[in-house]
Order: sequence, then C-alpha cells, then structure tokens
Amino acid sequence: MRPRCWLLAASLLLLLLQPTDTKRPGKGRGLRGARHKLTRDRVRGVGRHGRSGPSKLAAADCSESTESREVFVDCQDKRLASVPTAHTWSKPPKHLLLARNRIKILRDGTFSGYESLTSLDLQQNQISLVEEGAFQGLTHLTTLLLQHNRLGTLSEEALIPMRSLAYLRLYDNPWNCECQMESLVRTLQVPSHRNLGNHARCAEPIRLRSRKLKQVDPELLCKEFDPSSVTQGDQTDPSDAALPVPFRSKPDATTTCHTYRFPQVRMDCSSRGLTEVPTGIPEDVVHIDLSYNSINHLKAKDFQGARSLRTLNVSNNNMEHMDTGSLSGLLHLHELDLSNNSLHFIQHGVLEDLYFLYNLNLGGNPWMCDYSIHYMVYWLGLHPLVRHSGLVCRSPLEHTGERVEDYVQSYNRECPRDRNRGREEAEQTDPELWGTTMEVQGEVEELEPSHLRVPQKYQIFRLS
Repeated sequence: MRPRCWLLAASLLLLLLQPTDTKRPGKGRGLRGARHKLTRDRVRGVGRHGRSGPSKLAAADCSESTESREVFVDCQDKRLASVPTAHTWSKPPKHLLLARNRIKILRDGTFSGYESLTSLDLQQNQISLVEEGAFQGLTHLTTLLLQHNRLGTLSEEALIPMRSLAYLRLYDNPWNCECQMESLVRTLQVPSHRNLGNHARCAEPIRLRSRKLKQVDPELLCKEFDPSSVTQGDQTDPSDAALPVPFRSKPDATTTCHTYRFPQVRMDCSSRGLTEVPTGIPEDVVHIDLSYNSINHLKAKDFQGARSLRTLNVSNNNMEHMDTGSLSGLLHLHELDLSNNSLHFIQHGVLEDLYFLYNLNLGGNPWMCDYSIHYMVYWLGLHPLVRHSGLVCRSPLEHTGERVEDYVQSYNRECPRDRNRGREEAEQTDPELWGTTMEVQGEVEELEPSHLRVPQKYQIFRLS
C-alpha cells in the first residue's frame, strides 16, 4: 500500500511541476519566445530604418560646394520628406536648396543648427503647414522661397525670427484670405517690405479670389460678407472692391516660371503653355529656358531688361519669325538654342548685338536656301569663333540636304553679275588692249556721265 501511495504522490508532484518548468526563462518555449522577440525587434528596427532610409540616403546624395567663400548645399530633387539635420554637413551652409522635394510640414525647430543661413529655397514642395517656431534662429536669413506649395495660411509670428528677411516669395499657394491671414497681410503691406510676398494672390473666398495679398484691404478679412448687400447694376456699391480681379492677359515671368536664385539666377519656363515671351524678366537673370512652348514669334524688346543673360533656350516652339530687335541688348549672351522650330531664315540685323556668342544651335528648322539666307552665312563669316550646327537646306528641292554655306558659295560662283565683273577686271588688266579704241572709249565714258556726253571734237592719243 505504501509504495502505491508513494507512486501516486510522485505522479501528482510531476504534474504540478511540469507547467512551471516549461515557462521558466531560458528553457523550452521561453527561449524560443525570447529569440522570436529579438528577431521581431530587429525586423521592426529594419522597418523603421527603411522608412527613414530614403531621406538619409537622399541627404547623403546632396552636394556641397563653395563659391565666393560661401557654402552651398544642393538637395534639389532628392525626394526628401523632411529637412536634413544641420550636423549632416561638413561646414555650416550659407545657402540651402531644397526645391522640388516632398516636404509637407515645417515643425517648430526644423532649422535648428542652420543659424548661418542667408538663403533658403523651399519652392515646389508640398508644404501645407508652417508652425510658428519653424524658422526660429534664422536671424541672418535674407531670402526665403516658399512659392509653388500648398499653403493656405501663414502666421506673422513665423516671420518674426527672420529680422534680416528682405526677399520673400509666396505666390502660387492657395491662400485663404480670411481672418487668420489679417496679421500676415498687414505685415506684407508695410511700405518698407516691397519685396515680401509680391504676386501672391487669394484663392478663397470667392469674393477675394485673384486679389493680390498686397492689395487686399485687411479690414475685409475679418468682416462678415453679406451677399444680399450687393445690388446688381449699382456701380457705387463699396462691395465691388471685393470682387475678383482678373489676371493680366500677358503672362508674367515671375509667377509663370520657376525661378531659382542660387547659385545663379535662372528661370525655367519650359512646358508652361506660353504663346509669347512673358513680361517682368528680372534684370539679373542669367539663364532662361523657354523650350517646349507655343511661342511662334519673337518680338522686339522681348528681352529688353535681361542685360545679364548668358544662355537662352527657345527650342521646340514652332517659331516662324524673329523681329530685328528681338535679341537687342543681349550683349553678354553666350549660348542660343533655336533648334526644332519653323524658321526659314534669320532676318537681317537679328544677331547684331550678340558680340560674345559662342554656341548657336540651329538644327531642326526648315531653312530655305534663297537670297534671304545669305545674312546668316555673312554673319557667321564675320564671327568665326561661333560654333554652330544644323544649318542645312530644307528647300527648294534641288538644294535639300546641302549645307547652307556650300549653297551660298555656289550661288556666288554662278551669279551672272559676278561673271561680268570678272570679265571687266580681265579687260582692264590685259596689256594688249591698252591704247585701243575700246580703251579710249572707256576712258572717255569715265570722264563724264552718259547724259552729258556730246560728240567729241578732239581725238585723244596716249603718249607712251
């Protein structure tokens, strides 16, 4: 009996102890669970790194350069979702280029460590919110570019830390011109802030749509608008001042094109649906790209103010005509691209101001080889340092595929006037004809005009 009771007690004890052992750390399921937890944590860590990985990788792809002893950091087109931290760079940058990325929000302290910045380019992102402390510490910042984003409102407090700010671009944002914008509008309209917020326009409400922020009456922003107060046909109704103002018919370069100020001022106006050269081109612009538009005519004074222009691209515009003064004043132009248009010839005088032109692209045009094309060859002959390409006859049929220079040379060889001139020169230099009646007659004809000639009374002899 006793052995049987002892066996029963031992069996019960084993049954009670077995669950406890399996849960003890370091053995069985506990060890497997710890390993599983470690693996899971590593996977999660990789996942977190993967989400932040592209930004870090893109930041590593940014370029650092020094010009005029100022450090430029170029992070354009890097798909960044946030601003890289300041300690990423080897030296504190003076200019930070973050255009064409995926930044959506600027949080408080975003630019902590960037106290040395003098220019900040944030255009063409997806920014819809700027917190009040986002630009804290940027006391030396003079230029801030926020155009082409999704900002509906912006607090005046966000601009207060930038006490040196002299140049601010806010256009092409869907500004909601209501009470929360009153302080910003008043700040922009201070007379000394003439370069802050130019060209920015209201998108909402409808009564203020297309009105410039600098022209909106701040009193209207917090005032409730009663549509019933507008009486149709009443021209003296003060509410008419709140109606939308239409845009100018001629496009403005500042709002139509993408302008990049650093390291050199350039304007990207390509593929913007333009039918003419926009107005308001800045005087300090160095590069202008007007390719892939529908500009078919360059008019006189189109580039009148662009005195510093170095490169001009007007390719792929189906352009048919260029006025004589269309390129006047471009004394420093180095490169001109007129390729893939519908030009048959260049009008006389168009190229006269291009003293320092080095590259001229003329390919893809239906050049017509007649007397109108001679000016182009004549001008190129006077400027042998200009590298040009694409000057090939397209018409008439007998000259198709021939180089225009070869056509002009053959034209001069075959010209009847040139042949007659050559025969006259040969007669004047032939000694056998000296003293003949033909020579005497020629000398007499040279003495006086034909309508004054009278029958000769005297015979002329040559004394040898």
